[in-house]
Amino acid sequence: MKLDNVISRRKDKTIYRDGDCALKVFDESCPKQGVLNEALNQARVELTGLHIPKVREVITIDGKWTIVSDFIEGKTLTQLWEENPGKLDEYLDMFVDLQIEVQSHKCQLLGRLKDKMHGKISASSFPATVRYDLHTTLESMPKHLKLCHGDFNPSNIIITPDGTPYIIDWAHATQGNASADVARTYLIFCLNGKEDIAKKYLKMFCDKTDTALQYVQKWMPIVAASQSVKGNEEEKEFLASWVNVVDYT
Repeated sequence: MKLDNVISRRKDKTIYRDGDCALKVFDESCPKQGVLNEALNQARVELTGLHIPKVREVITIDGKWTIVSDFIEGKTLTQLWEENPGKLDEYLDMFVDLQIEVQSHKCQLLGRLKDKMHGKISASSFPATVRYDLHTTLESMPKHLKLCHGDFNPSNIIITPDGTPYIIDWAHATQGNASADVARTYLIFCLNGKEDIAKKYLKMFCDKTDTALQYVQKWMPIVAASQSVKGNEEEKEFLASWVNVVDYT
């Protein structure tokens, strides 16, 4: 395996290309169980028949855990609409349709979205009264078992030269309520300073799926609190503004 062709660098991992393989090499600080769980998630989602890179093996390179997957030739959806701003609506339509397709599947071997969010809220820095309110709201939401990506954003969609969309990065995949995943995507756009696109995206998704806007909005404080656990200080401040803090005094 050669590590001389860097595709991208992220906070705790570097992705390389070696022929027809993509090597996601994790830093030493990344726990083994997290890496293995990501590979397992990806392998389980393969069973749905969605276009995703297939896991080939999990190895260590110089003591670093590495997931070896198919390399997908193409450009991310982010790259495409930055290069073709006039096609934003067309790409956004494709993006929403792809998310709806993902959520049409079930993958019952994955962890439960509600369980994951419950744990994240418990681990957040919000006061106990706020965490209680968030837990109560979470438990009141309908229990679904739809496939949720967990980080569905344009940079995780690769369009091949023949126009086939592939979805990458299944580290956060769960089964649960689709609207929670939509709320997560909405917040990702906002965190990246794309509020106008976020609003257009949310309206398009709700129109296509006949989902009430208020229903998705009810998930946003829950998702924001969950996401705040791993966010940087700037993100945490923004996400805190989305959490419905009730005055109990």
